[in-house]
Amino acid sequence: MSEAKTALVTGGAGFIGSHLVDRLVSQGFRVVVIDNLSTGKLKNLNPAATFHHVDITNKSVVEVFQREQPDLVFHLAAQASVSASTKDPIQDSDINVMGTLRLLEAARRCGIEKFIYSSTGGALYGEPQYTPCDENHPIVPLSPYALSKYVGELYLQLYHRLYLLNYTTLRYGNVYGPRQEPHGEAGVVAIFTQAMLEGKQPQIFGDGNQERDFVYIDDVVEANLAAIERGDADAFNIGTGEKTSVNRIFESIQSIIKYRWGPEHGPARPGEVYQISLDGSKAARELGWTPQATLEEGLGQTVEYFRENVKAAR
Repeated sequence: MSEAKTALVTGGAGFIGSHLVDRLVSQGFRVVVIDNLSTGKLKNLNPAATFHHVDITNKSVVEVFQREQPDLVFHLAAQASVSASTKDPIQDSDINVMGTLRLLEAARRCGIEKFIYSSTGGALYGEPQYTPCDENHPIVPLSPYALSKYVGELYLQLYHRLYLLNYTTLRYGNVYGPRQEPHGEAGVVAIFTQAMLEGKQPQIFGDGNQERDFVYIDDVVEANLAAIERGDADAFNIGTGEKTSVNRIFESIQSIIKYRWGPEHGPARPGEVYQISLDGSKAARELGWTPQATLEEGLGQTVEYFRENVKAAR
């Protein structure tokens, strides 16, 4: 790389974003982070990155683009809670639709090389007609969150047609790993791990037989890096193709931690898909991406991270 390219990461103080920032910095990119710190944490920020404490729904994002002149944009900032989206669809749309549109406008005016968009494979397809779902599976959102992420995808397609803006969309399974927040709902691995390490009883919503495609954070970061040079103007599932039940996740973490009690059960949550797995063969073909971490390895590394943090907190 003759002159370092500038990569702008929205949500770069968050779980996935901060891991991506670390890798981009290590690869020699000049990295700019936009984050409103609503869920992101300052402690996650890589000190080598330039940080702008800005909300993507705010007009001032345009000034950040003008000042920093990014070559690449990785858009990870989002309202990512299914249940919050069902309670307040308008706020969900403000962030996930209008926020994305504001970034696309700023990116178009700056003449960026590529816009890499983090979408959801776990929620987009609704209750699958078949599994694992490939990218041609009908899109039937069951929540405002899934719909708003899809509208973002459609805007990307439109900006490509109208303005030749290059992009890649990555549709993630259930991402887990170190730095995931043990609050909220997306991070069942983080929630179970933290609770067990603190000697509390984790809660499973519904019967626990609901199945997800759990994909480890390092693999998701590699998919983003692969999308820099490949996968132009297309969407890709980023998952393992394996369905794993919430009960199995509980038992696996229970075994690693040697936790003695069972879970509590609460009512199932509205808007959640019951069973899903993602076919990643298109990503393998066109991005050269395949997941590397086994569930056991990923859970082991996640527990290790939370162990250190629980110790540090004490």
